Amino acid sequence: MVVGVVFSLLWWKGYLVRLSNYVQLTKEELRKCTWPTWDELKGSTLLIAVSIVALGIFTTVVDYVFVNVVHFISKR
Repeated sequence: MVVGVVFSLLWWKGYLVRLSNYVQLTKEELRKCTWPTWDELKGSTLLIAVSIVALGIFTTVVDYVFVNVVHFISKR
């Protein structure tokens, strides 16, 4: 009963029509998109993985250097 009342209220206020229009427009826009090929997707994934590893190594090295600098300064 409550579901029917809520549905009727949403329909009366026009929210269901707006939701339907939103879904329809979203589907139309997704049809316009150009999706990557399998090879492009693999290449992009590999590039991202290599970038993440490089950033991790860089962060680790910079952290190691800063820790040693702080220890050197604090031991003086």
